[in-house]
Amino acid sequence: MDFTIRIGGEAGQGLQTIGGVLAKVFARSGFHVFTYQDYMSRIRGGHNFYQIRFSDKAVMAPRKKVDILVALDLDTIEIHKDDLSESGMVVYDPEFVGKKFDFPAFLDVPFASIAKKEGGSKIMANTVATGSVLGMLGMDLAIYEGILKERFKKKGSDIIEKNLASARAGFDYSVKKCLKCTFSVPQPTDEPLLLINGNQAIGLGALLSGCKFYSAYPMTPSTGIMIFLASKAKEYGIIVEQAEDEISAINMAIGASFAGVRAMTGSSGGGFALMVEGVSLAAMTETPIVIAEVQRPGPATGLPTRTEQGDLLFVLYSGHGEFPRVVFAPGTPEQAIYLTNKAFDIAEKYQIPVFILSDQYLADSEWTFKEIDTERLIYEDHRLRDKALLNLTDYKRFSLSESGISPLAIPGETKHLVVADSDEHDEEGHIIEDAETRIEMVKKRLHKKLHFLRGEISPPQLYGPPDADIMLVGWGSTYGLLKEAVDMLSNGISVAMLHFSEIYPFPLREIFDYLKPLNQARKAICIENNATGQFAQLIRAETGFDFKYRINKYDGRPFSIDDLLTELKKII
Repeated sequence: MDFTIRIGGEAGQGLQTIGGVLAKVFARSGFHVFTYQDYMSRIRGGHNFYQIRFSDKAVMAPRKKVDILVALDLDTIEIHKDDLSESGMVVYDPEFVGKKFDFPAFLDVPFASIAKKEGGSKIMANTVATGSVLGMLGMDLAIYEGILKERFKKKGSDIIEKNLASARAGFDYSVKKCLKCTFSVPQPTDEPLLLINGNQAIGLGALLSGCKFYSAYPMTPSTGIMIFLASKAKEYGIIVEQAEDEISAINMAIGASFAGVRAMTGSSGGGFALMVEGVSLAAMTETPIVIAEVQRPGPATGLPTRTEQGDLLFVLYSGHGEFPRVVFAPGTPEQAIYLTNKAFDIAEKYQIPVFILSDQYLADSEWTFKEIDTERLIYEDHRLRDKALLNLTDYKRFSLSESGISPLAIPGETKHLVVADSDEHDEEGHIIEDAETRIEMVKKRLHKKLHFLRGEISPPQLYGPPDADIMLVGWGSTYGLLKEAVDMLSNGISVAMLHFSEIYPFPLREIFDYLKPLNQARKAICIENNATGQFAQLIRAETGFDFKYRINKYDGRPFSIDDLLTELKKII
């Protein structure tokens, strides 16, 4: 079983409501779910769609072919009708689309009139539409009814009953009228799966890492991180500050970290451009900070609601002067949880900026997984507190050490003076201009830390045989896409995936020599959502390996598994 449902219409028509609820129903039924959204940068109007793929096996990428198309307007039918699978169906309300279609693949369901009859209001049309889809699939309504009771608990029993009646009416209508529906969905399992998107996962990773301060200026597609943390602020004692701009946001986070708490900020490329001076400030003062950069197409404001992997080199080389930084690029929401946790630990341990590099595709995509393995989470307080401070006879904030790491005390919690300066400074933090101290401080901040940081970086993940003829290489959000491509091509073709999620410093080869499978492959193909092959450039710069084959997509949309397979077969 592997079905794709696409809900299309104008912004403001409730696509996310229908799609989000259906995704929850499938996840709570124990099915594997992958969702993604395509939406325009406007509050109302335009054409948007929400796509859900669910299966009894793991799914990690979007398909182009659609099994059920829920059309909330005429444009949806005109734009997506050719994407229907052989047994695909279009479900629509003639009142919404302004037209009736007398074709076998079309099922007209009067969402609005059923909602008025059963619920007393047209506003419940989305409830009817959701019930209709479940009826087409032949699924039970029990889980959906449970979600409706949760959703409208605060609205009272009358609203709950009206929504339940609307859902049942939509369900019954589809069961009775959709004689062409041939979808077969297994019975739900006893083990519901967790469902989370990339932004929520980064926020959850921060929460599980003891983050107590998050500041940002809203910028699509990073805003979801701030919204998630704000929703947990009261319960977990987090301060979430909407700053007046991105310059203030990063400086607030640096200030909070200097004051002794774990702090984070986030933005997209245009907003991060304003943060760059703050990145260098954190580097010079050796103040720990975690920065989420959720990419969208640029330059300037580009395509605000679309996706791209175009900021890799920008993040790698942002900031003036030379200093170490760490860049993680999770490939799934599950990876985002653990890598955000690792980012907080490394930022505080080495007193450096650490980046979580995501994109709109990963930020808004929802995935299912079984559970969070709390044994994998790291929490070690690397700051000097309590007894460690009381027993300290001498304190130098930037003291020279073999590791390059200096003691990190908190202002106001020690009798010692805690000094930080954005100018070059001596071990105590006071401004200097002599050459000898400058050399020692650069060695401390850059060379010594970088040496130890390299040992913290995990090697790329190899999926498939190490001696594969075809090696697919990617980073960040392409993980699920490449993994499914390997599975689909492996029948008759020797193919594997090499995926990088810990980008910089570049992984050492002592644990796993990832150049060996690259050099052995008959064809190594680097696949990226950008125009210039930024990761391919980075691999060449760091290792000398040059990709002869590249697939680059830069129209603001993610790869679909169908389109990627077409491109791969041309090369293979």
